[in-house]
Amino acid sequence: MKKHLFIILLPAVLATACINSSQNRNQMKHKLSVGKADFGQVDEQPVYLYTLRNENGIKINITNYGGIVTHLFVPDKNDSLRDIVLGFDSLQPYLEGHPYFGAIIGRYANRIAQGKFILNDTLYQLAQNNDNNHLHGGIKGFDKVVWETKMIEDSNSVELQLHYLSPHMEESYPGNLDVTVTYSLNNLNELHIQYLATTDIATPVNLTNHSYFNLKGAGNGDILDHKLMIDADHFTPVTSELIPTGEIKDVAGTPFDFRKAKAIGKEIDKVEGGYDHNFVLNKHDLENTVVESWSDESGIRLKVFTDQPGLQFYSGNFLDGSITGKGNKVYKKHYGFCLETQHFPDSPNQPDFPNTILQPGEIFNSKTIYQLGISKQ
Repeated sequence: MKKHLFIILLPAVLATACINSSQNRNQMKHKLSVGKADFGQVDEQPVYLYTLRNENGIKINITNYGGIVTHLFVPDKNDSLRDIVLGFDSLQPYLEGHPYFGAIIGRYANRIAQGKFILNDTLYQLAQNNDNNHLHGGIKGFDKVVWETKMIEDSNSVELQLHYLSPHMEESYPGNLDVTVTYSLNNLNELHIQYLATTDIATPVNLTNHSYFNLKGAGNGDILDHKLMIDADHFTPVTSELIPTGEIKDVAGTPFDFRKAKAIGKEIDKVEGGYDHNFVLNKHDLENTVVESWSDESGIRLKVFTDQPGLQFYSGNFLDGSITGKGNKVYKKHYGFCLETQHFPDSPNQPDFPNTILQPGEIFNSKTIYQLGISKQ
């Protein structure tokens, strides 16, 4: 009798256990939260890995070393989580050098020709860390410093606030630049990145995030089959060293016309070296989608909103298989693409480009939103 009773009760017990287990998973998944864990040390400064989660299963990992987004887990069309940004599972590979995976870029994102600019009749010579030119803030830009942090949680969003004071003449830039960058995740599946900065001496400022996206998952093949739309009628042509010529050119009739969505790889062979160009956005008011990309394979869709006038679209041309990333997956050419919302490259030397000089008493205040979802295509 006891055996029969056990047999009768066992399915009910297992069913109850499965329900409880499912409920526990759902409770773990459906909670807006921010957490913190040890990630290592840099120059005897503690480095942490922060986790932002929303109620829909999205999880973002960010470290205060370089403000790097290390992981971005998003549900695909089958409700399986995929990590859609390139990077590493531990701190050490970030310290050994990498192509700015997921990092905050500053003081000046992108390139400055010959590392030189004149401001208030003074010539400033910056590091020439990209051939003859200055790139992404120099030898030790914002991507390589340890930021102070503050976690904020409320009923609508979870935030990680990062703060760094860049001293006068750091990387040869004038002025004490006080910078705060806030990553915020909400239940609309939006990652907001807000940049604030003030200075006591006039200085160029151009801040962005340098995440490499692969909507099939980091290391899961190239991104040439991703569909991409960029709402830009014009782009800024460049020299062989990727410095803007100063011209603002119509995209019509060129491989740079992404006004209607097309595969990234459709015309990439017509662009020497691949895409690594600044697009002049038609609208930049946070109300209109400036970029939309999706993968038919995963179903994951990414939309971008920004108040910045430009966007650097980079198709991962310099990835060459020499980097092994998360899950021991090798990152080959075109295995990720970047959507760097920004002011234009080399603006301090280009008087016809939008101004990038921050004056004392002014506040640099910019926001970019990455909205994640499932493609209806």
